[in-house]
Amino acid sequence: MKTTEKISNHQQKNAFEAGPKSKAIFKDEQKYIAPGVQSIALFSELVMEKGEGATFIDADGNKYIDMYAGVGVASLGHGHPKYAKAISDQVAKINTGSFTTKHRRDYCKTISEVAPGNLNRIQLYSSGAEAVEAAIRLAKSYTKNNEIVGFWGGFHGKTGSVIGLLDTFKREMGPIMSGVHSVPYAYCYQCPFKMKLSNCNLFCADYIKKALKQASAGRIAAFLIEPIQGTNGNVVPPPGFLKAVWEIAKEEGALIIADEMISGFGRTGKMFAVEHEDLIPDIITVGKGMGNGFPVSGLISSDEIINAKPFSNPSGSSSSYGGNPLAAAATNTTLNTIIEDKLVEHSKTLGEFMMNKLRTMQEKYRFIGDVRGRGMMIGVELVKDRETRENLDKHITRALFDECLKRGVMSMCYSHSIRINPPLVITKEQAEEALDILDESFGIIAKRFNLN
Repeated sequence: MKTTEKISNHQQKNAFEAGPKSKAIFKDEQKYIAPGVQSIALFSELVMEKGEGATFIDADGNKYIDMYAGVGVASLGHGHPKYAKAISDQVAKINTGSFTTKHRRDYCKTISEVAPGNLNRIQLYSSGAEAVEAAIRLAKSYTKNNEIVGFWGGFHGKTGSVIGLLDTFKREMGPIMSGVHSVPYAYCYQCPFKMKLSNCNLFCADYIKKALKQASAGRIAAFLIEPIQGTNGNVVPPPGFLKAVWEIAKEEGALIIADEMISGFGRTGKMFAVEHEDLIPDIITVGKGMGNGFPVSGLISSDEIINAKPFSNPSGSSSSYGGNPLAAAATNTTLNTIIEDKLVEHSKTLGEFMMNKLRTMQEKYRFIGDVRGRGMMIGVELVKDRETRENLDKHITRALFDECLKRGVMSMCYSHSIRINPPLVITKEQAEEALDILDESFGIIAKRFNLN
């Protein structure tokens, strides 16, 4: 396994090494697959043969507790019997086409019942970026404006309309699309203004309002915001920030697009994360956990907005794969199971248990700077020093990742911002075991790198 040049030979011996079957298949694939795959797959070099609930089993028969769920995708975990049967039954009948199916009819009806406020219409797509692009088109159709406002640290895909809102992904890509503005998110632990929440009076929201007066042409179609920023480290904004953004959007005559790709469908202990602050966006974009692994996404809006033209013209909002019979079976079964098995409530209670254990670890290890989250969308920030809040070095977090893997936990802990997003079906016993292993691994890297 490749390691950072900073790592000594002694430290390299402590690295995780995949079993022989996984290594052989992984190395063979590297001859043909493009570079740039997800870090967790690249770093582990594992080949997963199957899964059972919140557990992975690799090609060599090793088991791992799943604490990342494909970045919040596997809401029902792996091999769920209801889900497997629904997909199997559907693929044996018909698997493609834009025609109405019973599954799709039932799913759309249920969405209209569980979505916030008057958001009762959904259109289905096949990827998160596609749904976000469609939401932007819808906002432009409704407002007849053309500017988009996003937020520092946000992630909405790597396509044309939103790549200008990202950080590293837009580098060396040439000019970005005009009319795209990026403003600060309320990431209080790493406040870009070096202020304290206790006396800042949401300075960042005031800054946003003033900055847009200078940068915008006064034609803002939408504010695109994650109620909890996932890729940035499961960052939870302070109370009042989202409401302040809503008010700025209204003043500008713009819509609010709440990107709930990761935070939707029970992940945060509510069906949708905006419900934590009783806010109703104009459009919600959804994906990942909505289909438990099937590549499906969507946008949800109201009758008034979704009928805007040209978005609502025949074929104006459609997608070749979105809402096909297999996607409809996947989403309908997943949502029904989330509701019937009370996984939203489970996410809330088990998430609180996990947060408490992590905060106990924070008292034990000084390199744990921040523990935050809602439900089963949890972030843990690792720092060199609690005063400076400088990120812990990558070679140390890679060592943490390896220590967890060696003990049977698959987690996104290879970065200074650990993201904990297990399947919603994980049991308390599995979660406790995984966190005990994380605790043990923290202890090992603390000793090895003299962190305390």
